[in-house]
Amino acid sequence: MTQATPKYRAIFISDVHLGSRGSQAEALCAFLKLNTSAHLYLVGDIIDGWRLKKKWYWPQAHTNAIRRILTAAKRGTDVTYIIGNHDEFLRAFMHFRLNFGDIHVKNRAVHQGEDGKRYLVVHGDMFDGTMRADRKWIMHLGDHAYNVLLWVNTNLNSVRRLFGLPYWSLSAALKKRTKRALNYIHNFEDHVAAYCRRKGYDGAICGHLHVAEMRDIDGITYMNDGDWVESCTALVEHHDGRWELLDCRPDSVRTTVPVVKAAPVGELELA
Repeated sequence: MTQATPKYRAIFISDVHLGSRGSQAEALCAFLKLNTSAHLYLVGDIIDGWRLKKKWYWPQAHTNAIRRILTAAKRGTDVTYIIGNHDEFLRAFMHFRLNFGDIHVKNRAVHQGEDGKRYLVVHGDMFDGTMRADRKWIMHLGDHAYNVLLWVNTNLNSVRRLFGLPYWSLSAALKKRTKRALNYIHNFEDHVAAYCRRKGYDGAICGHLHVAEMRDIDGITYMNDGDWVESCTALVEHHDGRWELLDCRPDSVRTTVPVVKAAPVGELELA
C-alpha cells in the first residue's frame, strides 16, 4: 500500500512545557493527529525539567502527547528534538549520542528548505543574556512570575467563558504593551539574525520567547514558532516552499487558522 503524502513538508513546535500545569497538551495532541509532516522539529522546552524538579506533575494528557510524537516517528516522520533551557538536563547526556527511539536529540540542527536555503534550528536560549551563569537567577525568577501570570490568566478566562467571551492572553497583552518586553524581544531577534549572518545561514527558526513571529531582518529570515502554553502556534513549511504560522488554540483547534498569510519566504511582510 502506498504511504499517503504528509500534509506538510515540515512542522516546527516548541515550548510545550510538559510537566507544567500551563501546558496545552490536549491541543497539541489534536494538532498532531490532524497534521502530518515529513519532518517534525521539537524546538526546545518540550519537557519542563524546571517545574518537574520542584514538583512532580504529569497527567495522562502529557503522556498522550509523548505517545503522539513517538507514533509519528514510528510511521516515518523524521523527528528531531532540539534541547532548550527548561529541558537542559538532557545536555548532560549529549556525549552518549542520545536518542529516544527514532527521535534524534540535538542542541541545534540545520533545516534545508524547499527553497534551497539553510535555516538554523535552535531553541534560542543561547541568545538570551539572562541565561548567563551569573544571571540565571533572573530567568528562574521570571519563570516563577510567568507561572503566576498563567494561573491568573487561566482563572480570568474561566470567567470570560461564562460570559461567552473568547480566550484572551494577559501575558501576550503585556508583552505587546510593555516597552521593556518589546526591547527584549527585538534585541533577541537582532542577536539571532547577526549570528546567522556571521555563520552563513539564510535564516533561523527558534522558540524560547513564546512569541510567534515571521520577519525579515536585513536579509535574514527570522521565524519563531511560538509556544503551546498560551498561543498554541506551529510553524509549518508547505511542500511548495511556503512558510506559515498556524493558530491552534483550544478555541480554534478544530479549524486551524493561519496567523500569517501563507507566502513564499521571500514575500513575507516585514515587521
